[in-house]
Amino acid sequence: MVAIDVTSVEEAEYIIRDLHGIPCWMKVGMQLYYAAGPQFVLKLKELGYKVFLDLKLYDIPNTVQGGSNSIARLGVDMFNVHAAGGLKMMKAASKGVDEAIASGQTPYEKGQTPIIIAVTQLTSTDQSMLNDEMGISGTVEDAVVRYAKLTQEAGLHGVVASPLEVAVIKQHCGNSFITVTPGIRPLGVSIGDQSRVMTPVEAFAQGTDYVVIGRPITAAENRRYAMESILEELT
Repeated sequence: MVAIDVTSVEEAEYIIRDLHGIPCWMKVGMQLYYAAGPQFVLKLKELGYKVFLDLKLYDIPNTVQGGSNSIARLGVDMFNVHAAGGLKMMKAASKGVDEAIASGQTPYEKGQTPIIIAVTQLTSTDQSMLNDEMGISGTVEDAVVRYAKLTQEAGLHGVVASPLEVAVIKQHCGNSFITVTPGIRPLGVSIGDQSRVMTPVEAFAQGTDYVVIGRPITAAENRRYAMESILEELT
């Protein structure tokens, strides 16, 4: 998944142009979505991309239900909520999608639904931040596993977590429980503001289902070469 975390449609279109023809998902996060809106998501779908809409819904259940309903009408392939919102909120996300599909106003084929995942802990969260700033006791791994199990109980499809927690999540929730891992840095690339990172090869070796890579591709001098180098590293 390529994270298109840029501030304008023009920048995003340059990235898409440079990566044209390379099979991948496109991740649209808050930065681009707030600048370009749902029309850009629809454009990506028209171009044939699978889209992960990364807005991290986190509100009272009724509001998240309505937001999920609206997201489903865009036909995205995946979107996320915050596991910290609790069981009722996560169930409400599923309910919003079900209502949108039942209305007949989504582009999904019969039996098709978007993948709904939940954020456990951001990859910028380290031990001291978790304990001292967020007031959550235990290790980062403990917190991630607790949220992953809650997400599974809510009936969602998987979680966003650092690659360091993939193996333990699969151990507790099963191999079919999806993991999406940001905090991916190819060999020789700075970790930037991330704390818990792995290379793409290492992340897939842990058993993750999807890796999310942003700046090492989108900020590269030659984006296409950067993307192709990552794919070559994986073969």
